[in-house]
Amino acid sequence: MKFMLLQNYGSVEADIGPMTEWKPEDVQAHIDFQKDLNVELRERGELIEGTALTAPELAKFVVADGKGAPVVTDGPFPESKELLAGFRVIDVESLDRALEIAAITSAAPGPDGQPVRQRIEVREVMGPVEH
Repeated sequence: MKFMLLQNYGSVEADIGPMTEWKPEDVQAHIDFQKDLNVELRERGELIEGTALTAPELAKFVVADGKGAPVVTDGPFPESKELLAGFRVIDVESLDRALEIAAITSAAPGPDGQPVRQRIEVREVMGPVEH
């Protein structure tokens, strides 16, 4: 079963500021945790792909009607609460295993090593869209 685990900015349950305000060693510990988890999942044959995305302020939003030139704007808008920070695509035996990996991800270290308690969205991948 394939699942996508979505990590969003702004969906952290712990009372912590944005990563841009963390001490450098806390940022590095968080990144190392994510990399180590990817290595472990890859060794188990469960990781298909996983990556972090640039900060939301570097995002672009595109809207098109299929007729004229698309409208491209910088983002995010101030009213945006949650934007995608990164994702993992995993192939596991069950939903329970996907939830277990999501829980591990949610407990990634934040400032002073405390778990960030990030809300992880777990979505089963339905498969490719075929023509």
